[in-house]
Amino acid sequence: QVQLVESGGGLVQAGDSLRLSCAQSGRIVPGYATGWFRQAPGMEREFLATISYRGGSKFYADSVRGRFAISRDNAKNLVYLQMNTLVPEDTAVYYCAVREYYSESSPAGPYDYWGQGTQVTVSS
Repeated sequence: QVQLVESGGGLVQAGDSLRLSCAQSGRIVPGYATGWFRQAPGMEREFLATISYRGGSKFYADSVRGRFAISRDNAKNLVYLQMNTLVPEDTAVYYCAVREYYSESSPAGPYDYWGQGTQVTVSS
């Protein structure tokens, strides 16, 4: 089993930056990849970014490439999502997820484990 806990969400103003964290515990083995997703009210879940276990490979959705950055610190069992130049349309619940392999051909899933999410609200 793998446990994921997101943190770092909150209320910010348009143009601000925010860094989300995904704390990982349990049976994290080499090879596991982590993804970030978000879901706005009434919308489908949206893939944002994924990172390989060692952090050497990263892939982004077109909608956030160049504005969001995914990174990880395996010594701390943390994966981050740095979000810059936030806009009200970024308002959503943000989730991290883990699966047993990294893939750029199917970056959006399926994933095996999910966190509970952290709310990000961007005011105009």
